[in-house]
This record gives sequence, structure tokens and C-alpha cells, in this order.
Amino acid sequence: MFNAGHHWHGHLEAVIEALAGRLPPNPTIVEIGHGDGSFIAALARRRPDGRYIGFDPHGCAPSADAPVEFRQQLFVPELALAELQPDLIISRHVLEHLTNPLGFMQRIGFAAARSGRTTALYIEVPCIDQAIAARRTVDFYFEHNSQFTTESFTRMLHGCTAIIDSISHGYGGEVISGFVRLGAMPEQALKAEAAERFRLAATDGLAAIQSQLQTLLQSGRRIVVWGGTGKSAAFINRYGLDDVRFPWVVDSDPLKVGTYVPGMGQVIRHRDWLLEQPADIVIIPPQWRARDILAEMAAHGLTAAQVLIEHQGQLIAFAGGDHPY
Repeated sequence: MFNAGHHWHGHLEAVIEALAGRLPPNPTIVEIGHGDGSFIAALARRRPDGRYIGFDPHGCAPSADAPVEFRQQLFVPELALAELQPDLIISRHVLEHLTNPLGFMQRIGFAAARSGRTTALYIEVPCIDQAIAARRTVDFYFEHNSQFTTESFTRMLHGCTAIIDSISHGYGGEVISGFVRLGAMPEQALKAEAAERFRLAATDGLAAIQSQLQTLLQSGRRIVVWGGTGKSAAFINRYGLDDVRFPWVVDSDPLKVGTYVPGMGQVIRHRDWLLEQPADIVIIPPQWRARDILAEMAAHGLTAAQVLIEHQGQLIAFAGGDHPY
């Protein structure tokens, strides 16, 4: 980072001074990718009343004498924001190394919305406006997976933050930075809450359906899954239907017959195999196709004592069950 360079050092000092002036009393500051730790340590010396935490799996090691708590680990927004509730998050010259910087920024914003607090964020990346104008090619090298013009950087911030306080250039226009605030959008907080409810319900549903499958298995009845790819393969893998306990998978598509379920390895048999090996229970993972599959079964003389689908975190009977399919 040429931190010893005279002009670059001046740029760093200006940033530290600007950030220090924006901090509340006794702030908590987190830096993503602290590297050698010099930047956040300098900010800590400028505002010694705060708590400072750096995240970087390859950064400098923790030291009992340092004013900063250095963690040699990745920054996980959901965990870090819940634990630390930072007043300011700093990310300097990190996003250009990511293949999906917008996704990472949105993840931070989502975690901030979940926390119910407004969190400030300082982002700094190289700006390639002048590289394009001067036709410089050395700026485009393998370590920088993402590049930012003034326009693309601004668009990214508009796509993932609540309030943009400022966007500015530094070091002769070679870097661009933004000071923004996260978590202040009520609609984003509502979406975050809805997503969290879905996650918790899906986790509960995983345990509930696995328990149901184990009960069905212990009953000794022949269980067949209809479909061996797509949504059916997703069901088989999610709920752990291995090829030893749940070996029977059928499909009506002849192109799939004789191939294997991705991830679990069951041989996919043709639908008509059920004429010789009738199923007691047929599980249909793609619920929206269940009526067509039942009509196909009836047309080819296939029967089962019970047909089950997944709904609201449970396996329920398609016939007579309370569902929209």
C-alpha cells in the first residue's frame, strides 16, 4: 500500500482525520482486511476512547500491547454486527479483490438492517477513471477481480446502502471513497426480518422432515421418491436420503433412466418399474407437479397407499391435505 510514501501518507492522514471527526464518543470501529494494522492503529491513537477490532485471516497477529484487537479470521457480517454493534465499519482496498463486491456490500447492509441499528461504513477502492483516460493497462492485473469507475462505484453504493453522506476522490483521483450509513431503511429491515423467519422455519423444517422420514423408514414400508434430478435431487440431498436407506427413485423421463441422483447416487429407474415393485409411499418433491404425476400414475396403473409432499416444513398427504396444490 506504499504507506511510507510521502503523498500516500498524507492521504491516509486526511482520511483518518475525517473519520475521527465523524465518530461518536466511545465508538466501536471494525476494519475489514486490516492488513499490517497500521491504518486502524493510527485511528485508535487519534481517538483512544474507542474500541477497535480488525478482521483479516492473513493480517497481523494479535498483540497484547496493540490498541487494536486483531482477529485473524474472515469478517462474517451477520456474526460481527450482532456481536460488536459497530458505529463504523471500514473497508479500504478490499472490494477490488472480490468477484462480487456488490453482493458482499448488500450482505453487510442486510446484517445491519437485522441488527436494528444504523451503522456507518467507509469504503475506499482504486478508481480507474484516469487509467481509462490515459490508456494504462497495468492497472488491470490478476489480484484486482473488480474495477471501479466513479459511476460504477456510485451505482454500487446506491444499490446497497440507506444513506450516502459523501463520495469523494483522493490521491490525485486514483482512489474513490464513500461514507455511507446502513440499516436506516425500514423496508430493508422488514425484508431482513422476513428472510430470517424463513431461515429459522427452514431449519426447523429440516429437523422435522428428517424425523418423519426416519419414522417412515422404521415402519418397513417401501418408500419411493418420484424424480431424480432438479427439485427432487435437491430434496434428496437436503434431507439426507442416502442410497442405502432410500434406494428407490423413479422418473418418467427416459433420458434420465439409468443415470444417478446427483450427490446421493441412487440409480434412477423408469416409472414402470413400479408395476413390478409397487410403492407403499411415493414422495413427490416438486409439489406443483403433483397433480400431473398422480394423473400419470393413474393412467399407467400405478398405485401407492400414500403420496406425500413437502409443505410448511412437514411431509403431508397430498390427498386431503391442507395445501394449495
